Amino acid sequence: MPTGVHLRDARQQLFDAAERVLLRDGPDALTSRAVTDEAGCAKGVLHRYCSDFDACRTDLVLDRAAQLETQASALRESAGTGTVTDNLTTALTTLFGPVPVAVIPLVTFRDELRARLRRATPGGGIAILAQVATAISAYLADERELGRIAADADIDSLTLSLVGGGHLLFADRDPGPPPTATVDKLVTTVLADVVQRRPR
Repeated sequence: MPTGVHLRDARQQLFDAAERVLLRDGPDALTSRAVTDEAGCAKGVLHRYCSDFDACRTDLVLDRAAQLETQASALRESAGTGTVTDNLTTALTTLFGPVPVAVIPLVTFRDELRARLRRATPGGGIAILAQVATAISAYLADERELGRIAADADIDSLTLSLVGGGHLLFADRDPGPPPTATVDKLVTTVLADVVQRRPR
């Protein structure tokens, strides 16, 4: 194994290597050896950035969760444009992309990782799902303010239905993500009552 390879921006390269392992082989395969082999560096490089491998996993999850902020901002900016259903269908497809969907089981099945995430950020114990829920909830609240969904719409319940249903649709990515029509059907069904009632 190479021990003298110099990595520029080593922390990011380690994260990218961990992401490739996660996408290719799943959360069980995400070990320190797998990451350093994938990155082509010695294990000492990894330990320079993390006190232990759970710390590395925590930093990876927080980094990938933060990347969802761009998609969350785009969703909020779409409020008042297009249709609510189309906006949410696009958002769910993006927010539940391959990397977020690969990270969720990593978080779900590692108690120590969830504990560290909770210490790192409020609501962090369910990182990724928490970010998706926050994005969807904020968007729905914006659309309610604009009068495009019913004024008495229960934002929390709608968010849980969309995020939970969306996650179930995208969780099994073999042979691939669900068709857009399937995601659209979920969104249309969840929102049918609050969109049809046209508030105010």
